[in-house]
Amino acid sequence: MALMKSPKRLQSLIEEGLIDTVVRQLMSGKEAMVYVVRCGDETRCAKVYKEATQRSFRQAVDYTENRKVKNTRQARAMAKGTRFGRQAQEEAWQSAEVDALYRLAAAGVRVPKPYNFCDGVLLMELVADADGDAAPRLNDVVFTPEDARAHHATLIREVVRMLCAGVVHGDLSEFNILLAADGPVIIDLPQAVDAAGNNHAQRMLLRDVTNLQDFFGRFAPELMQTQYGPEIWALYERGVLQPDTPLTGLFERRTGPVDVGSVIREIDDARDEEAARRLRMQMARQPLS
Repeated sequence: MALMKSPKRLQSLIEEGLIDTVVRQLMSGKEAMVYVVRCGDETRCAKVYKEATQRSFRQAVDYTENRKVKNTRQARAMAKGTRFGRQAQEEAWQSAEVDALYRLAAAGVRVPKPYNFCDGVLLMELVADADGDAAPRLNDVVFTPEDARAHHATLIREVVRMLCAGVVHGDLSEFNILLAADGPVIIDLPQAVDAAGNNHAQRMLLRDVTNLQDFFGRFAPELMQTQYGPEIWALYERGVLQPDTPLTGLFERRTGPVDVGSVIREIDDARDEEAARRLRMQMARQPLS
């Protein structure tokens, strides 16, 4: 197997002995480059975060609400948008994914196992298919109705397990779930939010569940009638949600006065989400290097 030249950002990990060789580039996205690497006898992947990312201000505010920072100086700089503040914000964005991965892996959620985080590089498990190759994303796979129902059920249970661990993914869709040999694995968690500390957590969880419903509903249309999101959040708010809590997919909505501001916000969010979805689809069509 021919090996590629080691990228500059991975050189320090090679010098530290965390990586032996770089095999190939796996993915290039807006926020990071992912490489297949060899570590001793194991094949892993290295996620190299880019120096700067393109995220809308409102989205960043929603996702980072109540995130902890190291000190008040850092918080002030982030609020002012200074160069130091932008760097601090980027570091917080990266560490959020690292923290979420360790937290969720410990809770038994199907996420890649994290190994190390060094110099802006996250070293983690390579999610593989039955042949040992890098697993495909869900959006690259066509499912039978039976498989769609099974994978949807698995992922709804993972959403519950994440919420019980206090985490909402915040951007869950067919573009950041891999189909491993033993089932779906959830990836890309820099935007993960604290379920109890973020006022947007409920909206994000409902959107995550709707994304799963919309995708798998293409193959099993009856899933479009389910109401797992509201059911899960209602159980969570009542303090009775457990990883193995039985779910029905049914939910009776309460009627009451309409919050016009909230409705407008939902319309704006839907518009932003559609724009983001189109961008992800465009990026997904780009050939890998």
